[in-house]
Amino acid sequence: MTDTDRPDTPCVGVCSTTFDEVCRGCGRTVAEVANWVFMLPEQKDSVWLRITAAGYPRRNT
Repeated sequence: MTDTDRPDTPCVGVCSTTFDEVCRGCGRTVAEVANWVFMLPEQKDSVWLRITAAGYPRRNT
C-alpha cells in the first residue's frame, strides 16, 4: 500500500488493549493512538511501516 492509498489512520474500529499496550485492531500502542493527530508525517510513516510488517491493521478480528 502506498502512502496515497492508505487511510488517514490505521484505526479499524476494533479497539482493544485488554492484555497489553498494543491495540489488537490497528497494532498501535496506546500512546500512538492518543497522539496520532499530533504526530508528524514521518512519525506516522514509521508507525505504518511497523504495524503493516506485523500484519496490521486487522480489519476482520
